[in-house]
Amino acid sequence: MSRSTFTSAVSGPTASRRGFLIGAAASGSGLALGIPFATAATAKRGNAAGSEVGAWVVIRPNNDVIIRIARSEMGQGTLTGLAQLVAEELDCDWKTVKWEYPTPGRNLARKRVWGDMSTGGSRGIRGSHEYVRQGGAAARQMLIQAAADAWKVPAAECTAAEGVVTHAPTKRTVSYGRIATAASKLPVPDFKTMKLRDPKDWKIAGKPLKRLDTADKLTGKQVFGIDLKLPGMLNASILDTPVHGGRIKSFDDSAARAMPGVRRVLQVGDSAVAVVADTWWQANTALAKVKVTYEDNTQSTKLTTAGIAEILKAGLEAKENIAIGNTAGDAAGALATAAKKVEAVYSTPYLHHVTMEPMNCTARWADDKCEVWVPTQNGEASLAACSEAAGLPPDKCEVYKIHLGGGFGRRGAQDYVTKAVLLAKQMPGTPIKLLWSREEDMRQGWFRPMSQCKLQAGLDDKGNLTALTMRISGPSILNTVRPQAMENGVDFITFQGLWPIDGPRGREGGFGYAIPNFTIDYAMRNFHVRAGFWRGVNNNQNAVYVECFLDEVAKAAGKDPLEFRRALLQKAPKHRAVLNAVAAKIGWGSPTEPGVFRGIAQQMGFGSYVAGAAEVSVNERGRVKVHRLVVGTDSGHVVNPDQVDAQIVGSVAYGLSATFNEAITIKDGAVVEQNLDTYEIMRLADFPKVETVIVPSGGFWGGVGEPTIMVAAPAVLNAVAAAVGKPVRALPLKNVNVRA
Repeated sequence: MSRSTFTSAVSGPTASRRGFLIGAAASGSGLALGIPFATAATAKRGNAAGSEVGAWVVIRPNNDVIIRIARSEMGQGTLTGLAQLVAEELDCDWKTVKWEYPTPGRNLARKRVWGDMSTGGSRGIRGSHEYVRQGGAAARQMLIQAAADAWKVPAAECTAAEGVVTHAPTKRTVSYGRIATAASKLPVPDFKTMKLRDPKDWKIAGKPLKRLDTADKLTGKQVFGIDLKLPGMLNASILDTPVHGGRIKSFDDSAARAMPGVRRVLQVGDSAVAVVADTWWQANTALAKVKVTYEDNTQSTKLTTAGIAEILKAGLEAKENIAIGNTAGDAAGALATAAKKVEAVYSTPYLHHVTMEPMNCTARWADDKCEVWVPTQNGEASLAACSEAAGLPPDKCEVYKIHLGGGFGRRGAQDYVTKAVLLAKQMPGTPIKLLWSREEDMRQGWFRPMSQCKLQAGLDDKGNLTALTMRISGPSILNTVRPQAMENGVDFITFQGLWPIDGPRGREGGFGYAIPNFTIDYAMRNFHVRAGFWRGVNNNQNAVYVECFLDEVAKAAGKDPLEFRRALLQKAPKHRAVLNAVAAKIGWGSPTEPGVFRGIAQQMGFGSYVAGAAEVSVNERGRVKVHRLVVGTDSGHVVNPDQVDAQIVGSVAYGLSATFNEAITIKDGAVVEQNLDTYEIMRLADFPKVETVIVPSGGFWGGVGEPTIMVAAPAVLNAVAAAVGKPVRALPLKNVNVRA
């Protein structure tokens, strides 16, 4: 389905309970095989399971190398990529490499020796590449020193390669496994003194190695949270208020308590009821018999999608409380004197994460200890949530991370951990596995915000773009998820991909177009419906708004969309380079098959430069078919090109599914869509041929999992507009008449 072209120690003081809870909550985006207790045992120095050589590496006598992975694996391949970086500096035999998760509790106890455990914002590798490589290099140095001490020779005369230390003058050798115990007793070198390998000399990193977690997934050995079993475990299903922020007034559980297998019916917090039973099916069946009455909240329960849209529309014209994200020149003045003006209003809906595995968490509470087993994007935030809900200090709690059956930002929020602990607290000593039904998972989402955007452009008499204004109106993600991160009341994340290219956030997502006069601003309009991080976050909407509107402006100027963009990207060479690579790959400017039209788009986000080009046809009934999609990325360095290819294809699938089908709607304050019959995702039969172009220019570390999702939608929408002769300004396509 995809064809790829490949061109050219964190530490700190031991946290106070309050400080830890606040810090971990702020970092939230973003057990090996179901046996969580193994991690604590294998972390000790010099035990039978292996010797810890620095915090990141454990080496067994049989030469197995266990690499510690602090970030979460949710199908994106971060586990393997990080292992490659450590193994590269360690210079071990890749065939001997295995992995394990250190627990967040041990990370806290050891002054966060494994650093940040959040996995979101495409930061799994780019946010930790330096110190994990330093950890591998430090371990290699310790092994060399241990061998030199044993031989009574200078360490400078020894080298290490492929799991073996060699004394050059005498040709003596020793395997890592034989010297590891001695190495574990040496002091860990200062990471800052570690000289790291130049990427051009990489032997393990930068190579398309097979993933470390694939085999267990193929054989069924991998245990996900939904599969976990513990001795004496009971199962629970939960029903929370369908209107976010609501509260329970009363409930009648008499019918549920009489059903087979039911152990308890319990209120969880102020808003939820859960049934605990022998099996989850029994719990969920009984839950349907619980009759719940909620306190009336007229303001929220009257809200609908149409009502939200009207509020957002008003925000497009608001004059007060407007936040400016990027500006240059005099946009209003230039618009007033423009030879030609173009104006458009775009809109995008709320979107759900639709993870393959619904939210779940297993918790066991006692008065002196609370443990949770959870697929989480942020182990430290899960530990903080566990501590707070349990009423215990963090050092009396522990989190055992499990591979995620999808995350996409949803598993950075910790509401499912909190509820599992609050439930387990009412049944001390019993492990309770709380698994949300798909319906509950849909209702209780943290959705990508619904928004609208008004754009105006001014052209001179030669068709040059002289002015642009862009007003975004919509909910704030930070206001919901992380209000303490707001800057003077402004959600700066709203402007992802639109930040000044030479400003402090330009390296994360700079606006590459050189327009002499422009203003990009934001009218924040918040609602009770929870907004949250969704794969690609605000970059998705912003790319649609800017890139689709630029096609409208190019058409008004009588110019080719590609050439129009190239002219505006003269001061953004990396933006321009990846755009050119994609255009060349798809054959921009060459003839297409009859009835097939092309569209193109580019964007920067999560530290990477990306572009996409689509070939699309639209039949007489308005059915859109994407025949081909070429997507390119420059992420600076590439740790595993096969994983980059897979992540591009995966992000395209996620983005196109939203483009064609997905929308969360609100009626009477609650989510309408309850399952995949009404929240339809893209089928494999509708998925196009995807070709990837990887053009790493080096010198920086960009993200991979999210950036390319940003250009999938605008590239397709621009091709559709070319096919039917009119722009598409609203999503999803299933709700739009795209007939010519």
